[in-house]
Amino acid sequence: MTTTTETTADTTATATVLKADGVTMRFGGLTAVRDVSLTVRSGEIVGLIGPNGAGKTTFFNCLTGLYVPTEGRVAYKGTTLPPKPHLVTQAGIARTFQNIRLFANMTVLENVLVGRHTRTKEGLWSALLRGPGFRRAEEASRARAMELLEFTGLAEKADHLARNLPYGEQRKLEIARALASEPGLLLLDEPTAGMNPQETRATEELVFAIRDKGIAVLVIEHDMRFIFNLCDRVAVLVQGQKLVEGTPDVVQADERVIAAYIGSPMEDSPEDEALAEVQAAEAAAGAADTQEDAK
Repeated sequence: MTTTTETTADTTATATVLKADGVTMRFGGLTAVRDVSLTVRSGEIVGLIGPNGAGKTTFFNCLTGLYVPTEGRVAYKGTTLPPKPHLVTQAGIARTFQNIRLFANMTVLENVLVGRHTRTKEGLWSALLRGPGFRRAEEASRARAMELLEFTGLAEKADHLARNLPYGEQRKLEIARALASEPGLLLLDEPTAGMNPQETRATEELVFAIRDKGIAVLVIEHDMRFIFNLCDRVAVLVQGQKLVEGTPDVVQADERVIAAYIGSPMEDSPEDEALAEVQAAEAAAGAADTQEDAK
């Protein structure tokens, strides 16, 4: 599959935040992502789209240390990332997930405080003794968490249990928790899934506000109107490979992109079969990792 040359404005003066070179991810004999390269620069919002089974979430997992790429390199601000999720977060990359992963029985504020763990320096003994240093750090974390809840419009619900929030606000809370780690790059995996038009518009405005704070954003989304309104550049994955990358206008006009979305049958499509294979392979890999950790 041929990848076109990137069509972007001159950004040579803009710092590169994320650089993925030739990322490939195999599960046994199945190649879920093949030789994908992508760059995200400071101040950019970049979209990643493609049919079901295209490898988008697998690629995200390679970027964030959940998977160790079979081949290729992922670097954040010029430094190769370690293959451990908590170290990737500590380096400066945060993410949300396609399926909401909140602590349902914790409050909204407590959920955001969890996201602060990579930015607090107090150790075990400090926590046990609860000395002045620990109390100052705790107060600073609470203040920052409340700032983020205010930013996302959730401050009035700080003491509510996360499970009692409406769906759209749970999505916002996930974003607030991710922002609590003070990232330079935020990865959003289908942030508007299941939302109504009003919630989608609010999410769009929130992402713009995040970008205006100097945080680069890489987003997976199936809502094409949302993506093309939001992003400076868009990359398209099909069957694990990058088909095209460019501005929204360029990508929308590409005949191969149109064919990838509307040129295949709605039922029993190759994409559906590919998605099932990838999910089965990922499940098998996860089970193997669990067994290895248990030893």
